[in-house]
Amino acid sequence: MSRHLEEHLDALVGKLDLARKVRLLTGATHSHTHAEPTVGLRAMTFSDGPAGVRGPSWDDESPSACLPCPTALAASWDTGRAAEAGRLLAAEAVRKEVDVVLAPTVNLHRSPTGGRHFECFSEDPLLTGRIGAALVGALQEHGVAATVKHYVANDSETDRFSVDVRLGERALRELYLAPFEDIVLAARPWLLMAAYNGVNGTTMTEHGLLDDPLRTGWGFDGVVVSDWRATRSLAAAAAGLDLAMPGPDGPWGEALRSAVEAGAIPETAVDLKVRNLLRLAARVGALESVPVERRAPVRAGRGDVRAQLRAAAVDGTVLLHNERAVLPLPLDGVRRIAVIGELADHPRIQGGGSAEVCPAEVVSPLEGLRSVLPPAIEVTYTAGSYLDGDPGPLPEACLRGKNGDRPVRVRWLSDDGEEVRCESRETGELVRFGSDVPQGAAAVELTATMCPDRTGSWQLGFRGAGLITFEAGGRTLHDGEVPSAHDGPGADILTPPVEMFDVALTAGRPLDLRLRLRVPDGGFALSFRARPPRRLPADELARARQDARDADVAVVVVGTSSQIESEGFDRAHLCLPAGQDDLVRAVAAENPNTVVVVNAGAPVLLPWHDGVAAVLVTWFAGQEAGAALADILTGTAEPGGRLPMTWPARTEDVPVLDTRPVDGRLPYREGIHVGYRAWLREGVEPAYPFGHGLGYTTWELVDLRPPAAVRPADEPGGPATVVTVRVRNTGKRPGKQVIQMYLARPGSAVERPVRWLAGFTTAYATPGETVELNIPVPWQALRHWDTRAGEWAVEPGAFDVLVGFSSTDLHKTTTVDVPEGTQATPGGTTESQHAGSSRDR
Repeated sequence: MSRHLEEHLDALVGKLDLARKVRLLTGATHSHTHAEPTVGLRAMTFSDGPAGVRGPSWDDESPSACLPCPTALAASWDTGRAAEAGRLLAAEAVRKEVDVVLAPTVNLHRSPTGGRHFECFSEDPLLTGRIGAALVGALQEHGVAATVKHYVANDSETDRFSVDVRLGERALRELYLAPFEDIVLAARPWLLMAAYNGVNGTTMTEHGLLDDPLRTGWGFDGVVVSDWRATRSLAAAAAGLDLAMPGPDGPWGEALRSAVEAGAIPETAVDLKVRNLLRLAARVGALESVPVERRAPVRAGRGDVRAQLRAAAVDGTVLLHNERAVLPLPLDGVRRIAVIGELADHPRIQGGGSAEVCPAEVVSPLEGLRSVLPPAIEVTYTAGSYLDGDPGPLPEACLRGKNGDRPVRVRWLSDDGEEVRCESRETGELVRFGSDVPQGAAAVELTATMCPDRTGSWQLGFRGAGLITFEAGGRTLHDGEVPSAHDGPGADILTPPVEMFDVALTAGRPLDLRLRLRVPDGGFALSFRARPPRRLPADELARARQDARDADVAVVVVGTSSQIESEGFDRAHLCLPAGQDDLVRAVAAENPNTVVVVNAGAPVLLPWHDGVAAVLVTWFAGQEAGAALADILTGTAEPGGRLPMTWPARTEDVPVLDTRPVDGRLPYREGIHVGYRAWLREGVEPAYPFGHGLGYTTWELVDLRPPAAVRPADEPGGPATVVTVRVRNTGKRPGKQVIQMYLARPGSAVERPVRWLAGFTTAYATPGETVELNIPVPWQALRHWDTRAGEWAVEPGAFDVLVGFSSTDLHKTTTVDVPEGTQATPGGTTESQHAGSSRDR
């Protein structure tokens, strides 16, 4: 920002009295800040955004593009792909009139049991920082603010609102702060979100880390916003927090005004926060006196957006193994394909919680495969096993509107039962924040008529918490309080409980449904749920066996349920839901050409992985999940992903497992040894290592050129040195390879990991082609935090440079020598943050 603008912001702050300034520092609603006509400030709109931009309201009648989840994005190991995601998010934000997107989430996968890992990128700070910086830069290039979250050490969900994370200074600086630092230095984000948890005894909204290193060390000049309802007290106002969300209620308001008037908090501290908020407004075009010139995001057509989502899903899919090269499928020799698994017909395209969006359409694996295969190839389908997760909404095909109206009626009622407002909708899914409830409404009622397409025992019910009445066919099945499924703010919206009832239905006979909720403060989620009749589990498994036996290839889709991976709670175990492993084993026993597709956002145990022909990890691949999978299975596209985290073979092998605090504290006893670093230190072999992934061609690392001498430490910016590699595509297909560079320091005087990621790049080559690539060695990879001196230091001497295709598949080694007296460069690098891709998309 220019000096002229800063002077202008100072002048605007001077026009505001204390009451107006304090008012600006708490949100106006769940998703908006206050407007202030005195200085030409309009309200700014916030939206969740890690895998899509929902907009200020949560409404399935305002659909959003659903991107692959962040673990899938990181699995591409491609900053160009991350930048594409940022541009798509920017276009969606502009379309929905959103100024601030609450993304990316850059917390680390400290333990695989973390319940929200699908929303984070990786277990490695460098990979996380580079993917995050590319996304932030592309998003803000188009005038939409990114919010880097959750600062800091919010790496698990158990007791996340109150847990006190205890960790050493080295781990804090070298691991958990590192991706935030990289993104702030490289992409200059306009907001950063302070987390719910505490660190070493202080809650993050009141923590000194909001000033140092964030502002004083890294030069952050944006807004520090609280996680929703994370602001505890006036102590946050005296610290580095600028904006308490949501509003209009909160701990500041009149209490802050009184504290300033009493001299307990200097008004200059309030002025600084207001100036930061006005600077954000200037950047996003919300300040009338500051015209903004920015590149408008390309408003791609619906087909173009779907093509981008499809390509992103392909690029993040990881091929774990491919026995006898069964993939891609040899279509000229295939006459029947058995598709098996509930998730093949109804995939999980996103994780649960605040990151959820409502897409206009979803392509299932079954639909995707059928749409691309020639008519001569028969595709059969059976569930094979049943998931016990969310039953899903009422089938749209079974809903009947009256007199040509839409099928679901929503009535808002006053305390005395008078109708405040009435509307009709296509589905029985309703989510409302407190500010979205009509004035005077004390209750909400949903009614629908369902005409079942099957005779048998259905399960009908609802999802929601609070005082609820549910009727089916005039019979009251529930009338009373439904307690929250999880603790903490927003739990009733993000992870509402589900209540189901067995109801005998006859095909073609209409059934009236009624659902009423006493509207709680703060918002709610309410919806009808339905599960059609099922065969007996033994009969369903027998049918899967028969389908597999009769097919040339069996494609089994397994994965997690909404009760396993979601915001709000951690995972109790790493196993797939009951019945999924048995299903895979049963199918593989009948058909040697069994391909297993894993539809999960984070690692799961695969005890059968050596007994099947191929394993693909598609993650939560977004709305084009099925189309992308079809491209990969048929060979139209190559799976481009590499694991951004380690996948264990057994739970007992996992070095860092526990996420559960004791007496309110969660100690990070492992220090700097997290993820693959911990696995290497323990010397235990995982099922699949960090960085692993296969394509449809083969590669040779031809040459590794010794790096140039480390540059003088007083030169600003840039990497410490550069490593040059040459790789050759030795196969028969064009393909992608991720070249990974690790450093090691045997015999170091400082405790270090066995090796650590120091750089990466992606290669694209045709058969027989050799590609030369440069991989910068950033100063961050050479330095360590000196706890005695309280500063960064560089140990002189030789560092081993190991280059290969995963953390354990290393092909070439050289060294880089750090001269005696070399100092760590202040603030780290800038240029090397964008060096993660050899292809400019």
